[in-house]
Amino acid sequence: MSSALFVVSEEGYWGEECVEPLETLSDAGFEITVATPSGKPPKVDERSIDPDEVGEETAEHVREVHENDERLNDPIPTAQAEAEGYDAVVFPGGHGTEWDVNQDSDARRLLREAVAGDDGKALVVCHAVGILAFARDRQGAFIVNGRDVTGFPNEWEEGIVDENDLMPSGRKLPYWVEDEVTEAGANWDAELDADTSVTVDGDLLTARGPESSSAAAETLLEELGE
Repeated sequence: MSSALFVVSEEGYWGEECVEPLETLSDAGFEITVATPSGKPPKVDERSIDPDEVGEETAEHVREVHENDERLNDPIPTAQAEAEGYDAVVFPGGHGTEWDVNQDSDARRLLREAVAGDDGKALVVCHAVGILAFARDRQGAFIVNGRDVTGFPNEWEEGIVDENDLMPSGRKLPYWVEDEVTEAGANWDAELDADTSVTVDGDLLTARGPESSSAAAETLLEELGE
Protein backbone atom coordinates (compact mmCIF):
# COMPACT_ATOMS: atom_id res chain seq x y z
CA MET A 1 0.00 0.00 0.00
CA SER A 2 1.22 3.51 -0.83
CA SER A 3 1.80 5.78 2.14
CA ALA A 4 2.30 9.43 2.96
CA LEU A 5 3.50 11.36 5.98
CA PHE A 6 1.86 14.72 6.73
CA VAL A 7 3.93 17.16 8.80
CA VAL A 8 1.38 19.55 10.29
CA SER A 9 1.71 22.69 12.39
CA GLU A 10 0.72 22.94 16.04
CA GLU A 11 0.79 26.72 15.71
CA GLY A 12 -1.89 26.93 13.04
CA TYR A 13 -2.17 25.05 9.73
CA TRP A 14 -4.39 26.34 6.93
CA GLY A 15 -7.31 23.93 6.78
CA GLU A 16 -7.79 23.47 3.05
CA GLU A 17 -4.06 23.01 2.46
CA CYS A 18 -4.07 19.98 4.72
CA VAL A 19 -7.54 18.54 4.13
CA GLU A 20 -7.47 18.59 0.31
CA PRO A 21 -4.24 16.54 -0.02
CA LEU A 22 -5.23 14.36 2.95
CA GLU A 23 -8.52 13.34 1.39
CA THR A 24 -7.17 13.11 -2.16
CA LEU A 25 -4.42 10.72 -1.13
CA SER A 26 -6.75 8.78 1.17
CA ASP A 27 -9.23 8.33 -1.68
CA ALA A 28 -6.35 7.04 -3.82
CA GLY A 29 -5.69 4.32 -1.23
CA PHE A 30 -2.77 5.88 0.62
CA GLU A 31 -2.13 5.04 4.24
CA ILE A 32 -1.67 8.38 6.00
CA THR A 33 0.42 9.16 9.08
CA VAL A 34 0.40 12.62 10.68
CA ALA A 35 3.38 14.07 12.54
CA THR A 36 3.76 17.31 14.47
CA PRO A 37 6.91 18.73 16.06
CA SER A 38 5.97 17.68 19.60
CA GLY A 39 3.49 14.92 18.84
CA LYS A 40 0.55 16.98 20.09
CA PRO A 41 -2.52 17.35 17.84
CA PRO A 42 -2.14 20.13 15.28
CA LYS A 43 -4.02 23.39 15.59
CA VAL A 44 -6.07 24.76 12.72
CA ASP A 45 -5.75 28.43 11.78
CA GLU A 46 -9.05 29.98 12.85
CA ARG A 47 -9.12 32.13 9.73
CA SER A 48 -9.17 28.98 7.60
CA ILE A 49 -12.44 27.85 9.22
CA ASP A 50 -14.05 31.29 9.15
CA PRO A 51 -16.97 31.28 6.67
CA ASP A 52 -16.31 34.94 5.88
CA GLU A 53 -12.77 34.02 4.80
CA VAL A 54 -13.22 30.69 3.01
CA GLY A 55 -16.95 30.23 2.50
CA GLU A 56 -19.42 28.30 4.60
CA GLU A 57 -18.99 24.95 2.84
CA THR A 58 -15.20 24.87 3.10
CA ALA A 59 -15.23 26.14 6.69
CA GLU A 60 -17.70 23.48 7.80
CA HIS A 61 -15.91 20.64 6.04
CA VAL A 62 -12.45 21.58 7.31
CA ARG A 63 -13.75 21.94 10.86
CA GLU A 64 -15.37 18.51 10.67
CA VAL A 65 -12.20 16.83 9.42
CA HIS A 66 -10.02 18.65 11.94
CA GLU A 67 -12.19 17.59 14.84
CA ASN A 68 -12.95 14.01 13.78
CA ASP A 69 -10.09 12.64 11.70
CA GLU A 70 -8.29 10.20 14.00
CA ARG A 71 -5.02 10.65 12.12
CA LEU A 72 -4.97 14.38 12.84
CA ASN A 73 -5.95 13.76 16.44
CA ASP A 74 -3.28 11.15 17.13
CA PRO A 75 -0.02 12.34 15.52
CA ILE A 76 3.50 11.11 16.14
CA PRO A 77 6.44 13.42 16.95
CA THR A 78 8.54 14.34 13.92
CA ALA A 79 11.57 12.95 15.78
CA GLN A 80 10.07 9.47 15.51
CA ALA A 81 9.38 9.67 11.77
CA GLU A 82 11.61 8.50 8.91
CA ALA A 83 10.83 9.71 5.40
CA GLU A 84 12.26 6.56 3.91
CA GLY A 85 9.18 4.67 5.06
CA TYR A 86 6.79 6.79 2.95
CA ASP A 87 6.18 7.41 -0.73
CA ALA A 88 5.60 11.10 -0.04
CA VAL A 89 6.05 13.64 2.73
CA VAL A 90 3.51 16.48 2.67
CA PHE A 91 3.94 19.83 4.41
CA PRO A 92 0.63 21.74 4.56
CA GLY A 93 0.98 25.49 4.93
CA GLY A 94 -0.44 28.18 7.16
CA HIS A 95 1.28 31.06 8.92
CA GLY A 96 1.76 28.79 11.93
CA THR A 97 4.43 26.79 10.10
CA GLU A 98 6.77 29.78 10.38
CA TRP A 99 6.94 29.27 14.15
CA ASP A 100 7.22 25.50 14.40
CA VAL A 101 7.45 23.19 11.35
CA ASN A 102 9.83 25.36 9.34
CA GLN A 103 12.10 25.73 12.38
CA ASP A 104 11.96 22.08 13.43
CA SER A 105 15.21 20.21 12.75
CA ASP A 106 13.37 16.91 12.37
CA ALA A 107 10.90 18.39 9.87
CA ARG A 108 13.87 19.68 7.87
CA ARG A 109 15.48 16.24 8.11
CA LEU A 110 12.30 14.64 6.77
CA LEU A 111 12.30 17.04 3.84
CA ARG A 112 15.96 16.31 3.13
CA GLU A 113 15.36 12.56 3.30
CA ALA A 114 12.33 12.79 1.00
CA VAL A 115 14.09 14.64 -1.80
CA ALA A 116 17.34 12.70 -1.44
CA GLY A 117 15.75 9.27 -1.67
CA ASP A 118 15.30 7.13 -4.77
CA ASP A 119 11.51 7.09 -4.97
CA GLY A 120 10.13 9.57 -2.45
CA LYS A 121 8.57 12.94 -3.11
CA ALA A 122 8.00 16.02 -0.98
CA LEU A 123 5.00 18.33 -1.42
CA VAL A 124 5.38 21.69 0.33
CA VAL A 125 2.47 24.15 0.35
CA CYS A 126 2.14 27.90 0.90
CA HIS A 127 3.92 29.20 4.04
CA ALA A 128 5.47 25.78 4.64
CA VAL A 129 7.61 26.54 1.58
CA GLY A 130 9.55 28.70 4.05
CA ILE A 131 11.18 25.51 5.34
CA LEU A 132 13.26 25.59 2.15
CA ALA A 133 15.03 28.67 3.47
CA PHE A 134 16.46 26.58 6.32
CA ALA A 135 16.75 23.02 5.01
CA ARG A 136 20.18 21.90 3.78
CA ASP A 137 21.45 18.75 2.15
CA ARG A 138 24.13 16.50 3.66
CA GLN A 139 26.85 18.65 2.11
CA GLY A 140 25.51 21.76 3.81
CA ALA A 141 24.02 23.41 0.72
CA PHE A 142 20.47 24.73 0.67
CA ILE A 143 18.15 22.09 -0.77
CA VAL A 144 16.31 24.77 -2.71
CA ASN A 145 19.39 26.32 -4.33
CA GLY A 146 18.85 26.39 -8.09
CA ARG A 147 15.42 24.76 -7.89
CA ASP A 148 12.18 26.11 -9.38
CA VAL A 149 9.58 26.77 -6.68
CA THR A 150 6.31 28.54 -5.99
CA GLY A 151 4.87 29.55 -2.62
CA PHE A 152 3.09 32.25 -0.67
CA PRO A 153 4.10 35.52 -2.39
CA ASN A 154 5.09 38.86 -0.90
CA GLU A 155 2.25 40.51 -2.79
CA TRP A 156 -0.28 38.52 -0.79
CA GLU A 157 1.56 38.95 2.51
CA GLU A 158 1.35 42.73 2.09
CA GLY A 159 -2.42 42.45 2.38
CA ILE A 160 -2.22 40.60 5.71
CA VAL A 161 0.50 42.17 7.87
CA ASP A 162 0.80 45.84 8.82
CA GLU A 163 3.81 48.14 8.40
CA ASN A 164 5.45 46.48 11.43
CA ASP A 165 4.90 42.95 10.07
CA LEU A 166 2.21 42.35 12.68
CA MET A 167 -0.46 39.77 11.91
CA PRO A 168 -4.15 40.54 12.55
CA SER A 169 -3.67 38.60 15.81
CA GLY A 170 -0.94 41.04 16.87
CA ARG A 171 1.81 38.45 16.50
CA LYS A 172 4.84 39.49 14.47
CA LEU A 173 5.55 37.54 11.31
CA PRO A 174 9.16 36.34 11.70
CA TYR A 175 9.98 36.36 7.97
CA TRP A 176 8.43 36.59 4.52
CA VAL A 177 8.55 33.28 2.66
CA GLU A 178 9.39 34.66 -0.77
CA ASP A 179 12.29 36.77 0.54
CA GLU A 180 13.88 33.97 2.57
CA VAL A 181 13.50 31.22 -0.02
CA THR A 182 14.83 33.45 -2.80
CA GLU A 183 17.81 34.35 -0.60
CA ALA A 184 18.52 30.61 -0.25
CA GLY A 185 18.93 30.39 -4.03
CA ALA A 186 15.48 29.39 -5.30
CA ASN A 187 14.15 30.27 -8.73
CA TRP A 188 10.91 31.80 -7.47
CA ASP A 189 7.74 32.18 -9.54
CA ALA A 190 4.38 32.29 -7.77
CA GLU A 191 2.58 32.66 -11.11
CA LEU A 192 0.37 35.45 -9.83
CA ASP A 193 -1.58 35.67 -13.08
CA ALA A 194 -2.66 32.02 -12.83
CA ASP A 195 -5.58 30.64 -10.82
CA THR A 196 -3.38 27.91 -9.37
CA SER A 197 0.37 27.45 -9.06
CA VAL A 198 2.08 24.09 -8.62
CA THR A 199 5.75 23.63 -9.48
CA VAL A 200 7.61 20.34 -9.92
CA ASP A 201 11.40 20.23 -9.77
CA GLY A 202 12.60 16.67 -9.47
CA ASP A 203 11.37 15.13 -6.23
CA LEU A 204 10.31 18.54 -4.85
CA LEU A 205 6.77 19.78 -5.46
CA THR A 206 5.64 23.20 -4.22
CA ALA A 207 2.22 24.87 -4.26
CA ARG A 208 1.31 28.53 -3.84
CA GLY A 209 -1.68 28.51 -1.48
CA PRO A 210 -5.15 27.20 -0.62
CA GLU A 211 -6.60 27.41 -4.12
CA SER A 212 -3.71 25.26 -5.40
CA SER A 213 -4.16 22.50 -2.80
CA SER A 214 -6.31 20.20 -4.91
CA ALA A 215 -4.10 20.61 -8.00
CA ALA A 216 -1.03 19.97 -5.86
CA ALA A 217 -2.44 16.70 -4.55
CA GLU A 218 -3.38 15.53 -8.05
CA THR A 219 0.07 16.48 -9.34
CA LEU A 220 1.68 14.51 -6.52
CA LEU A 221 -0.35 11.43 -7.49
CA GLU A 222 0.74 11.84 -11.12
CA GLU A 223 4.39 12.16 -10.11
CA LEU A 224 4.10 9.02 -8.02
CA GLY A 225 2.53 7.17 -10.93
CA GLU A 226 -0.73 6.58 -9.07
